[in-house]
Amino acid sequence: MNSRLHDTRGSFSRWYCSKQMNSLIDNLPIRQINHSINIHSGTVRGLHYQLGPQLEYKIIRCIKGEVLDAVVDLRRNSRTFLQVVQVMLSATKNNALVVPPGCAHGFQCIEDNSQLMYLHTSEYFPEFEGGVNVNDPALNITWPLPIKDQSERDSAFPFLTDNFSGILL
Repeated sequence: MNSRLHDTRGSFSRWYCSKQMNSLIDNLPIRQINHSINIHSGTVRGLHYQLGPQLEYKIIRCIKGEVLDAVVDLRRNSRTFLQVVQVMLSATKNNALVVPPGCAHGFQCIEDNSQLMYLHTSEYFPEFEGGVNVNDPALNITWPLPIKDQSERDSAFPFLTDNFSGILL
């Protein structure tokens, strides 16, 4: 889905096709689309996830600039429990990432003025949001740049405890 057609006018690419994506998101409809604008390189957002009835898939695409995206598997009994996947997303690469329910998501901006578009299979309700601290030593996430900007809320997210058994889906 990341191919781009070029001609003298510019380019064209398809960003979402339900026929291609439905199997990846369990045939759930897209319920919310968000746009994140990030002014400074080094900015970190996350690691966020939704619980209970608001468990969701997210499709993340960088539409301007470049970000390092991080996904942490928090799903109880998952074969990849507590593993971190990092993917460089960029407008140039025209790539996207699907984040499954029960996984925490965050990113660091590599370029100033990076922008992301998120497609969600659930609507946001703050009472069902959870978060993990991006500096949790148990996750050992390596951010390529020093963290420059981070919200108070995100920096206050807790570290995982030794008895964290995961999110039950």
